[in-house]
Amino acid sequence: MKQGVALSVASSVLFATLYYYATVLEPLSGESIFAWRILLALPALALLISRARGWRGVHEIHLRLRREWHLWLVLPLCSLLLGIQLLLFMWAPLHGYAMDVAMGYFLLPFSMVVVGRLLYKERLTRFQKAALAMALLGVSHELLRIGSFSWATAVTMLGYPPYLVLRRRLRMNSLVALWFDMLLMAPFALWLLLSQDTSVWMQFVGRPSLWLLVPLLGAISSTALVCYISASRRLPLSLFGILGYVEPALLFWVAFLLLGEPVTRESLGTYVPIWIAVGLMATEGVLAWQRERRATQLQH
Repeated sequence: MKQGVALSVASSVLFATLYYYATVLEPLSGESIFAWRILLALPALALLISRARGWRGVHEIHLRLRREWHLWLVLPLCSLLLGIQLLLFMWAPLHGYAMDVAMGYFLLPFSMVVVGRLLYKERLTRFQKAALAMALLGVSHELLRIGSFSWATAVTMLGYPPYLVLRRRLRMNSLVALWFDMLLMAPFALWLLLSQDTSVWMQFVGRPSLWLLVPLLGAISSTALVCYISASRRLPLSLFGILGYVEPALLFWVAFLLLGEPVTRESLGTYVPIWIAVGLMATEGVLAWQRERRATQLQH
């Protein structure tokens, strides 16, 4: 259990580090950083699948592609939806949208609760109802304050649910599904690198430290991914869900303290209700985990 918690927290810290790391890779653009992240992730995923003896699962998807024609549409669509999120994650810190994307990750659990209610007829608990009300209050304040809602926040909170719903319907092992997502993104990533005004070679020659910094990007990204997947396998789902709130909190502080994006007094009317909502969801998760833990202890 302790090892699983440590792995989950480590993955959140590494993803937050990656968020800031994009700003030290000049002259690379957000698009090229995204491309390098995809291409460098493939060897790490291949190693993970080998260690988990998951190549049989990859072969099973190849067989399903012969029988289920709709997979030729759904797999690229899943890859596209995830690619948009990964690209935005690398692009936002370089263009003043780091805080907006962090807010999107705060709001993502609430959009998933709404999807669960609408698509799967899941009942909302009292905690979830209260959390949704507070989140709605924060979003409404933002709309009244500036008359609009950040597109980066909307893409983050509304873009992941369709991807997760499709993944659920595909009935694929998460590691295998991620392999196909990255594999399908690889040609686009390669095209992004080759179509730049300044060639990859000239970028590296112009700033020799990139020979170290770019592989380090792959190492941070791959280690974060390994920690995240390992934690998901070691922890109860409820506890894993609670620890999922660590990452957006860290992204927020990276945007505020390291990237210098402001939090004005007026914007507190948006942030405070959403933070309260996150606290309510986390509290429910803690209570669920404690009930699950007591039930396990009684069984033994």
